[in-house]
Amino acid sequence: MAGPVRVGIVGAGFAANIHARAYQRIRDVDVKVVGVAASHQSSAQTFAERYAIPHACKDAEALIARDDLDMIDVCVPNRLHERFVVAAIRAGKHVACEKPLTGYFGGSEAAEPVGATVKSVMFRESVASAQRMVRAAEKNGVKLMYAENWLYSPAILRAARLAEASGGSILEIRARECHSGSHAGYARSWKDAGGGALVRLGSHPLGAALWLKRAEGLRRDGAPVRVASVMADVGDLSKVASFRGESEHYLVSGWHDVENWSIVIVTFGDGTRAVIQASDIVLGGMEDRMDLLLSNCRIKCDMTHSGLLTAYAPNDSVFGDEYIQEKVSTKAGWSYPSFDEEYLLGYQGEIRDFVESVAFDREPRSTGQLGLEVVRVMYAAYQSAEEGRRIEL
Repeated sequence: MAGPVRVGIVGAGFAANIHARAYQRIRDVDVKVVGVAASHQSSAQTFAERYAIPHACKDAEALIARDDLDMIDVCVPNRLHERFVVAAIRAGKHVACEKPLTGYFGGSEAAEPVGATVKSVMFRESVASAQRMVRAAEKNGVKLMYAENWLYSPAILRAARLAEASGGSILEIRARECHSGSHAGYARSWKDAGGGALVRLGSHPLGAALWLKRAEGLRRDGAPVRVASVMADVGDLSKVASFRGESEHYLVSGWHDVENWSIVIVTFGDGTRAVIQASDIVLGGMEDRMDLLLSNCRIKCDMTHSGLLTAYAPNDSVFGDEYIQEKVSTKAGWSYPSFDEEYLLGYQGEIRDFVESVAFDREPRSTGQLGLEVVRVMYAAYQSAEEGRRIEL
């Protein structure tokens, strides 16, 4: 396309700040963030001033309707994804949507609390929501880009190249994202988050695993390897009696109707497996790891606790205000200071890919279809955990 890629950001929270910083770091592709919308005018204005964005408002629909935008970046709570994504698509804009693509947040068949709703209902409704988003993009001829940063992590990309070079079969993927719990209020309720640890954290390793097997199938057989079945277990381990009786809690508690622990076993159509873990019961900083077990090699990715840089401090004050790592509760003892966390976790590559996809009219690495598949597997996992059986897809 001629001229810059002009972007509007909907949202001004954690993810929006990461995305805004990523846009600023792109130097060789012409991109300009034109406007931001947030639920409060003051939040939008503060965000706009921080990143030198010329337009700020609290009316997301008004931002989406602007004629001087090519792309809308949706960084709002999960329950609002479909609403703003479809509005942007109908306005003829390309859309980047934060993970998860969508989910189940209640409705006419919802129980109270929402997390008590029958999980087969959640599966049906969440998949239908994702399908509406994907089909709307196809119908209107715009790109729906799924913001899964793991697909852009240098470690994951290098692992994918090594797996391809080996010519071996990916027999098992073991992957997990864990930390000590989200402090965001919305994360504790199903009606806002659409689930617990599995949705907030597990969508990352799951998306990467689905993408790796898809690429392997296309490379070997000309068709993606799809998921055949799912088995899972989930729970809120903060409800354990001994934990509740402790005088001091280092983990986030007070979850309303969502899980803080999950494990999913994915069986692919070629008979191979992936084991996905996600939990809010892990101290010591965020843990992002993937282990690829191939027929002729093994590849291990550690995006957050690698030994490239380690540091020791006898007490919490030694490093002052210097940032160490996400979710680290203390700077005392040994730590793993990240030297460019947002690059290593893939955010920079993700935003660059989306901008280039719009600028050069090409397919992004992470598509709405991947987002749909992640939703399908996650909610099949919830159904499996509730019914105590394997769910065939």
